[in-house]
Amino acid sequence: MSHKPATPDAYVAALPDERKAIIQAMRETVLKNIPKGFEETISYGMIGYVVPHSLYPAGYHCDPKLPLPFISIASQKSHIGFYHMGIYAHQELLNWFTAEWPKYSKKKLDMGKSCIRFKKAEDVPLDLLAALVKKMKPKDWITCYESQIKR
Repeated sequence: MSHKPATPDAYVAALPDERKAIIQAMRETVLKNIPKGFEETISYGMIGYVVPHSLYPAGYHCDPKLPLPFISIASQKSHIGFYHMGIYAHQELLNWFTAEWPKYSKKKLDMGKSCIRFKKAEDVPLDLLAALVKKMKPKDWITCYESQIKR
């Protein structure tokens, strides 16, 4: 995306037609399943779900003016990205996710540290993402973040 939309709605509206439906479906999946306390925003140019300063005043260690990031959804040039910081920082959660993957997808898991990449919209297992999103409450993410990332 060449420009930086100010809201999640503007982010979706600016997408090419072939990406709008899946990004909106991923967004709705997160909003329906994410535990109370996280807030939807634009974070690092993507749709983000963060722990707001009202719950975690320290903010993100890289830039304390920013709220603590947790999940992001992005339409990248060559893939659709779902970023989940919990699977980067919490080995048990990563193990759960990789064990569940084959139950939801016949595709090989394409994953970086926190990024799950999908080549096509039909490759996105929304039910698995819904289950993943439910796994951490804001206080759980703060505890994990402080013990694993912010040292």
